Amino acid sequence: MSNRSLHLKKISWLSSRILSDNVHGRFRRPITTPATCLAPSLDGDMNIGSKTLVEQCFSRGFASVRRVSRASSSSSPSSPHVDLLSYIKASLNKLEGPSHHWLNRDIGNKQLFKDKGTYVVLAGHLLNETSDLSGFFEKLKLLQQRSPGVCFMCIHFSDQARIADDRIAIAELIVKEYLTFPVLLSEKEFPKTSGEVRYIVFRDFKNPLIYEEKDLDIASVAKALDSLSQDTEKSKSVRIFTNTWSKQAEAIKESHFPSFFQDLLLYFPGCISADEVGERLFLSDTNHHRIIMFENSGKILDSIGCFPGFEDGEFESAKMLRPTGTLYDEEEDCLYIVDSENHAIRRANINSRVLETVYPKVIKKSGGIWSWVMEKMGLGKEDDITVDADAKSEEFDARSLLFPWHILKRDDESLLVLNKSFSKLWIINLASGEIEEVVEGFSKIMEICGQSITEKLSVLEHMPSNWLQQKTEAITSFKEQPSASLVSSFAKLGDDIVMTDIACQRVLKLNRDSGACSSIQFSNIGILGLPYWLFIPLERVFNLANGVQEAHLSHTQELRLLPGKISLRLNIEIPPCTELVEPIQESCIWRQTRGAISEVSSAGSAVEPSEKVGVSQQWYDELDSLAKEIANPVAVEEEEEEDVNPSEVEREEDGRIHIDCTVKTSPGSSELIVYAALYLRLSRNKETESASQEELARKIAEILKPVRNITTMKEDLFVKLLSKSKRELRDIVFMKPMHVRIRLDSMDHPKADNSRDVILTDSSVEVDVSL
Repeated sequence: MSNRSLHLKKISWLSSRILSDNVHGRFRRPITTPATCLAPSLDGDMNIGSKTLVEQCFSRGFASVRRVSRASSSSSPSSPHVDLLSYIKASLNKLEGPSHHWLNRDIGNKQLFKDKGTYVVLAGHLLNETSDLSGFFEKLKLLQQRSPGVCFMCIHFSDQARIADDRIAIAELIVKEYLTFPVLLSEKEFPKTSGEVRYIVFRDFKNPLIYEEKDLDIASVAKALDSLSQDTEKSKSVRIFTNTWSKQAEAIKESHFPSFFQDLLLYFPGCISADEVGERLFLSDTNHHRIIMFENSGKILDSIGCFPGFEDGEFESAKMLRPTGTLYDEEEDCLYIVDSENHAIRRANINSRVLETVYPKVIKKSGGIWSWVMEKMGLGKEDDITVDADAKSEEFDARSLLFPWHILKRDDESLLVLNKSFSKLWIINLASGEIEEVVEGFSKIMEICGQSITEKLSVLEHMPSNWLQQKTEAITSFKEQPSASLVSSFAKLGDDIVMTDIACQRVLKLNRDSGACSSIQFSNIGILGLPYWLFIPLERVFNLANGVQEAHLSHTQELRLLPGKISLRLNIEIPPCTELVEPIQESCIWRQTRGAISEVSSAGSAVEPSEKVGVSQQWYDELDSLAKEIANPVAVEEEEEEDVNPSEVEREEDGRIHIDCTVKTSPGSSELIVYAALYLRLSRNKETESASQEELARKIAEILKPVRNITTMKEDLFVKLLSKSKRELRDIVFMKPMHVRIRLDSMDHPKADNSRDVILTDSSVEVDVSL
């Protein structure tokens, strides 16, 4: 005990000397890498605003990590310091207060209301132009993927004069960086904490560890979390970042703020590439986790990806997490995709419509339906999946592929993959699926791929300089060569340059000859199908306790009918001042039943012949049809072209949409559930013609306004962001979800006169739905 007391006295004396020198400007801390080990915790409650700081100094090559203790002088009434941890704790139960505003908060998430738990906070001026904000957020995202049981948040320090502008800027930042953790805007000043961006790690709102290094190696923070968190085993159950294919569903988190933006047709269209021979374009709808393939006219041909996650397979079932850069290979007829937040490179075979992983290489030892179910529920065995040596590298290895963004082809054997800031380049061998070389530093990277980037950027020389600068600033704050950030944001197709516009959530087309610029109007939208956030797949059913919520309920009704065949027609009235972009297709409708219903189908698939015919007669009819086709094939093709598309849903002159459902019920209780995605836009009439930009944005917000997780502050921010975009708001295509539940109470079958037989009945019902 005496030795320990003496040791603490020496540390206290040394820390006071260091602090005194630092206050007078005589101490300069050398730039070092962060600590990979942590000092033992000290007793007592910790206070950020204390004047007495216990500085734990490590040997050369490690960063200083401050653990703060309370001093008696800090409790003085004249002390200007305020306890940051107490401030955070007091703000958790209120979305807004006298000096704080929460953004990106899920009010249904009880995790943030816990007094007990481990927290990681990124605190400072998040809108500082000199800071590499993307780098800070990427490190926080890595920690969040590794430790899903830990609470993550950001704190931005503002003041009363800047708070309104800062709220809009932070909202844009949430959309741009796809932040899935809440952000707290504080109008209070916290000395020694509100300057540079810092990482603060603590448990139970005590004993904070403060990491101040800009070039922080997150290995030190990860070890701190392991030592602080009692839920260590759960944290380790999610594999390291290079093994992202095995993420559990609970590790895939989504942003809570931009629920409005999620219902737009495009949500952060980050990158685009072209197949110049086939005249096709490949758009990365990044925050919708999908790739949209379309023609130059805007007609959508196909879509890759159905849900956020990591899974190979057919386009309808494959999963990605924020896909960015793409590269089309004409010889192989495939598309290479940067799966940014899965830290992977994927390859989509356009002909077979299958998505596979190039890096990291995945080898599955076992298969079968049971293994698939177990993997979906996050219970798959680690022995079922093996990876190559490169993917089994240590956590936070400098060679690991982390948050890639751009992709170029070096030759037939390798790919060049770069991060968003052009600070790191990975050269990946296509044959082996391994990283051959890692290059760091902008100048060294440009020596390797500078010529390819310059050649691609040369087509932008004829574009207006002010317009080009505006698009560059919207994408990145990269200072060394700002135009390089556009390398994945445009594609050349014929005489046109097609470029993404992330600020306005659209795709622009610029004719190089005439200089005319227009926004691409997409068609055949129904091929995109039902959006993933309107239904619940197996892995989310298993993880319902983690806060998965159902879509907004549009209409519910109870019916008491006789059992048998029931034909239901939903008469849907769309919101006023809106119009359908195109007729709704069956691919945008999902019907589900439970209870006493034995069968459900659309009206088109449930049509029965008016006359009963035998098998022999059907065979002769087929022969007649075949003979007719052989004799005059051109006439048969013309008849097929004249047929109305059976996948399109009927619509009346009054503007109402009709969705038909045919069910067969037995005596008892049952329920019919219908989901539909209606793609709308504001109609062009006198009311919208005279409306201001803000009024049009308000109309869109009112139509999209979800019942769940909504506050007035979010709606106002959405309106301000739409108004700020300065685009024609009547051209914006948005999705209005429909969720109808019809409960059926079927009585017993009516008896025939002989009291032995039952009478089969057919019923028809119409249900009016107003959105």
